[in-house]
Amino acid sequence: MTTATKHFCALALSLGMIAAAQAATPEDHSSHAGHREAAQAPEPAAADEHGAHHRQPAAGAPAPAAASPEMPMMDHGQMDHGDMSHERMMQMHQQHMQQMRDGQMDHGGMSHEQMMQMHQQHMQQMQDGQMDHGSMSHEQMMQMHRQHMDMQAQPQTAPPADHQGHHPAGSPDAPVPPLTDADRAAAFPDLPPHAMHRGGTQYLFLADRLEWQDADDGSALSWDLSGWIGGNIDRLAFRSEGERLDGHTEEAELQLLWSHAISPWWETVAGVRQDFKPGSPQTWAAFGVQGMPLYGLETEATAFLGEGGQSAARLNAEYDILLTNRLILQPVAELNLYGRNDEERGVGSGFSDAQLGLRLRYEIRREFAPYIGVNWTRAYGNTADLLRDEGEDVEEARLVAGVRFWF
Repeated sequence: MTTATKHFCALALSLGMIAAAQAATPEDHSSHAGHREAAQAPEPAAADEHGAHHRQPAAGAPAPAAASPEMPMMDHGQMDHGDMSHERMMQMHQQHMQQMRDGQMDHGGMSHEQMMQMHQQHMQQMQDGQMDHGSMSHEQMMQMHRQHMDMQAQPQTAPPADHQGHHPAGSPDAPVPPLTDADRAAAFPDLPPHAMHRGGTQYLFLADRLEWQDADDGSALSWDLSGWIGGNIDRLAFRSEGERLDGHTEEAELQLLWSHAISPWWETVAGVRQDFKPGSPQTWAAFGVQGMPLYGLETEATAFLGEGGQSAARLNAEYDILLTNRLILQPVAELNLYGRNDEERGVGSGFSDAQLGLRLRYEIRREFAPYIGVNWTRAYGNTADLLRDEGEDVEEARLVAGVRFWF
């Protein structure tokens, strides 16, 4: 190859490289009169995501004149929007999704198929990073922009039937249906009368204490029973107390009473009391009140008028302390007073005796509970003097164990 030929090939190669470099360099249109303003125009508001596609005239400015033949209209189809960063595209997508969640965009004008197709295409382009607006014509971009603006401008309405599938039932974004009369009726049905207010006849039997006691003179069996039958206001009630020591009945009495409720927590009682032991049988007229001055505190106050002008009064109180739902501690107190001395029955006038007890029970069922405890008695006044004359103790403490049940 001659020297001239080599020089010619090197010149041709240089010209080819210069031409390729010029073809790869984008043409700067900023010097054109119609494009200089577009390059210098401020960035539009964020509400118009496609504001960069068209110039926004200033307020009060005259409408732009029609394009002259010397300056052809800008063809957005030749503009490559692939230069948009991935962060910018993600920001646009997040704003779009936020408007959909907040109900600011009403898709009532679009069918469900169109919305799903548009959403899928948008997501696919975002995932692939291929959102290239250069493939869209100016008319297509304008149409998409008008659809966005129309959806924001339309008032929020209930989604149409074909849009219900966009928010499945039970999802957080599912619309709440309006409240109807049928819903209110289902939420607040007519309730049947409560059993306590229906009238009729009810009953209760309570063995509050049925226990063995470790007495000084031997083993004793003691009981305290009560019950009633009737309605909510008037009832026929009974009470029974007694003690058997080494197979012999030391004390026994039975009361039959008519109970009448005077308030939700109090009732009056009136009836008869029959003493079987000690001494010969004796009959009393009984009247008094019973109720709950405090929740869980059950009290009885009864006065008696007996044969031969004898009179007596008895006060009872017991309180349930819930240590747990099943373990219950019950203190009990009883006081007796008499108007006259009765040596046959071993009682004296005035304050006769007091009895205090403390029992701990475990409710295997609410209706049945075994218990253990201690019981203490003390005689006072003339009754104590009569016991001393008979050579008996005026004070005694006993261990007890028994069961409490009701039905």
